[in-house]
Amino acid sequence: MTLNIITPGQTAPDFELEDVNGSLVRLSSFRGGKPIVLAFLRGFL
Repeated sequence: MTLNIITPGQTAPDFELEDVNGSLVRLSSFRGGKPIVLAFLRGFL
């Protein structure tokens, strides 16, 4: 497994995950808009 460290100000790599409704959401779809915060919750559901 390769660990990719992102420094502040660096663009995050694109990825796609399911939202709480099961719809796929791609990070790049938010690019160019307001800043976003990502929270990965382990064992949430």
